Amino acid sequence: MPSPETRPSFSASAPGEGFRLLAVHAHPDDESSKGAATMARYAAAGVDVLVATCTGGERGDILNEKVAGEPHALRDLAGLRRVEMANAAGALGIRQRWLGFTDSGLPEGDPLPPLPFGCFAVQPLERAAAPLVKLIRDFRPHVVLSYDENGGYPHPDHIMAHKVAVEAYHAAADADRYPGTGAAWAPSKLYYDRAFNPERFHALHNALEAAGLQSPYAARIAAWLETDSEGHQAPAPTHKTTTQIECGDFFEHRDRALLSHRTQVDPEGFFFAVSADLQREVWPWEDYSLIHSRVETTVPEADFFAGVE
Repeated sequence: MPSPETRPSFSASAPGEGFRLLAVHAHPDDESSKGAATMARYAAAGVDVLVATCTGGERGDILNEKVAGEPHALRDLAGLRRVEMANAAGALGIRQRWLGFTDSGLPEGDPLPPLPFGCFAVQPLERAAAPLVKLIRDFRPHVVLSYDENGGYPHPDHIMAHKVAVEAYHAAADADRYPGTGAAWAPSKLYYDRAFNPERFHALHNALEAAGLQSPYAARIAAWLETDSEGHQAPAPTHKTTTQIECGDFFEHRDRALLSHRTQVDPEGFFFAVSADLQREVWPWEDYSLIHSRVETTVPEADFFAGVE
């Protein structure tokens, strides 16, 4: 993690009109909990920001008890989640496209049950990636955002979204692959989101404790520090932060987008446990790892479009 003295700043002359950013997400609501303030920040600067949502979230649970009894949620959760997604996109000032796959659900039990027939996570990779290859060739993004190999967290749809995004990022540039999906286009950069990076949670936790406030992150940090019976700690994250986008002025946009997903987000829950003002003071960035670049750039970065002409 670069120190404040060496961390570059997001220039006032950062790119705007003419640049395109594509974020690949597994379900409606993922775009609001991962990188939302970044997308709002770029959209406000004139960048064309598009979210590709792989599934409709049909098998998601209703996580906000205040909505659980509403007729629309009971009768047509998939339709309601589309309404929520449209509201979230409006809050962020972005566009959104559905890739059309069916939510796999989060399997539970020991042993885990098989995933549902035909769901997103069991699709052959080329079949699952083809709509995203076509979208990349149509939209022609300069930058693609995705999850890491663990999916950010190990939901089967998140892991599949990672695989699909990486496949499409590379394949869209090769005219011989995925015939019939448009002319080849090579995005300049691929990033992985680090929404749940330990450094951010530690910084917020320490600031809350220093202020004499209760930290909602104590249990999470304790789990990270916990050792097994042989004294081993959990492995460090695979990918370090290379790029921090300063977006504190857009945390309220992120919060409005989160609240748009009423079936999934409790307005009194984890996401709102720390005020936007304190977050701006302690950690006014969202964090990413640069995984692949077709242009010259130097890390640490403060702009996805550094080096992109």
